[in-house]
Amino acid sequence: MIQDIYPHRLYNEYRPLAYANALSPVFSVKENSVLLRVDGSKVFIPSVSDLGLLEKDPNLSYLFALDDNEYFIYRGELMSVPAGFEYVNFRTIRHTMPPVDKSMTFIISTALHVGDWYSKTRFCGRCGSKMAHSHTERAMICEKCGNIVYPRIMPAVIVGVLNGNKMLVTKYANRPFTEYALVAGFTEIGETLEQTVEREVMEETGLKVKNIRYYKSQPWGVADDILSGFFCDVDGDDTITMDTGELKLAEWVTPETITLQSNDMSLTNEMMALFKGGL
Repeated sequence: MIQDIYPHRLYNEYRPLAYANALSPVFSVKENSVLLRVDGSKVFIPSVSDLGLLEKDPNLSYLFALDDNEYFIYRGELMSVPAGFEYVNFRTIRHTMPPVDKSMTFIISTALHVGDWYSKTRFCGRCGSKMAHSHTERAMICEKCGNIVYPRIMPAVIVGVLNGNKMLVTKYANRPFTEYALVAGFTEIGETLEQTVEREVMEETGLKVKNIRYYKSQPWGVADDILSGFFCDVDGDDTITMDTGELKLAEWVTPETITLQSNDMSLTNEMMALFKGGL
């Protein structure tokens, strides 16, 4: 999965005493895109010097470290894009480029998560005042009313519904992603993860499930998610009643007929591969 980057390691704790230098790599994020230089399967992150920034620019914030390398994020608008660099959509990195080093893909996804949070917390949601960056933790603080906002992480589930030697697979409706997937959805207020599994399967396919069992989790920064994977069994009638607003396909497949996704980044694909291998 995207976070499986051994022997590399991500250190995501906030380091208040970390300061950038001219060679420090800096992420600049716009919506679902990151400023990069692309050379085949290799991507390069611009440095402080590449961006023409001052080392103590107030919009430079420490982000995380990959092994011994510290990364920063620029929270302002760049005056210009340096030659050779462009904003690249994460979907392009994941699906249309030659395979990129997994540790790089992971930190790009994580940088998108933090960058999106910064862009959405510039002003206080309580009083409307401009927020300030905390100097002690990864948080935004309203100096007027005292409101503190931490990075948003949204829980969601991925569901492998089993029916004897068959598994339920889906394809999304009206989305650019066209490969096979599993039932998935966000957890609602006041709902357990297991209840999310039951509700999402019923809403998308009209099936009841039982024997819900946790498998594994995955951070998915590009959508601000923490994904929890579950397997379960169909309960009773296995006739699919598909929600055509969410899906364009929902069907039962066997290990011999299931088609995996084109890369090994997602929890969804790992769960489908586990089924294909005999579970």
